Amino acid sequence: MIGVTNKSLILLGCPELDFGKSTSSSSRKLGFPKQRVPVSFHFCGINKGLSGGPPVRSSFLVPLKAMDGSRTSSTASSSYLNDKVANFPEIHLSGCNSDDNVTVNDCKAVLKTSTVGNSTNIVWHKCSVEKSDRQELLGQKGCVIWITGLSGSGKSTLACALCRGLHARGKLTYILDGDNVRHGLNRDLSFKAEDRAENIRRIGEVAKLFADAGVICIASLISPYRKDRDACRALLPDGAFIEVFMDVPLQVCEARDPKGLYKLARAGKIKGFTGIDDPYEPPLNSEIVLHQKVGLCDSPHDLAETVISYLEEKGYLEP
Repeated sequence: MIGVTNKSLILLGCPELDFGKSTSSSSRKLGFPKQRVPVSFHFCGINKGLSGGPPVRSSFLVPLKAMDGSRTSSTASSSYLNDKVANFPEIHLSGCNSDDNVTVNDCKAVLKTSTVGNSTNIVWHKCSVEKSDRQELLGQKGCVIWITGLSGSGKSTLACALCRGLHARGKLTYILDGDNVRHGLNRDLSFKAEDRAENIRRIGEVAKLFADAGVICIASLISPYRKDRDACRALLPDGAFIEVFMDVPLQVCEARDPKGLYKLARAGKIKGFTGIDDPYEPPLNSEIVLHQKVGLCDSPHDLAETVISYLEEKGYLEP
């Protein structure tokens, strides 16, 4: 693409010629260096003299080749840029728009590709609006409140009460309920051991995104295994993962049986049900433990206030 100004051209290294007006908002970069040159130019084998005079050919107009994922290509591209940056301080690379407050060094960093899991040749694109800016806008700090416990322990009830209490204080929350997420994002997962682990992993990653957005994310699901909960904790900065353990005895949960699942599990119609024929590993170092015993049951509002008091004490309800 070539943007035309009164005295010069901005060459973006694209073989398709587009003589539109060049502005900082319209000159979007697609991985090619750009540099202002005189109006007459020679590019991709085509001579275009817009104001007379001999054509100009610059070796700097050679487009960067697409990354193929090899260390060789990444090194070669970085070397090419290092040779050019000193002479062309206006270089903009992929992901670095002219209206972004970034330096050339920031732009060069985007060429460093990564491999994460099965994803190769990926690049983290950093934005000038960061978590701290979003938190200031919302007047709170993003975090994850992870409510764990047996089925029927009151996790979802607490999550809703907590959401109402924080909403009344003007705080933005979002609930990731185990059953609700299985209606959409995780509907392809079963309750086999490997799928249950993947279910928790996905919810942990989504919760991390909400927290990064500055939202107080409330994740409510059984999550029976410590290793899976600990893996979700490891996704977040220290202190941003708040584990709430609903410490309710199995007999209390089974007596409630709000969904009738314990009855089905006892009848052998549900296999691998947590607490019956599959284990639940209680947390060892939860930030908050809410005890409920037979005959003693605090109201959801009171339980929510306990969690809210913790958030206030730790500074999560202020920017």
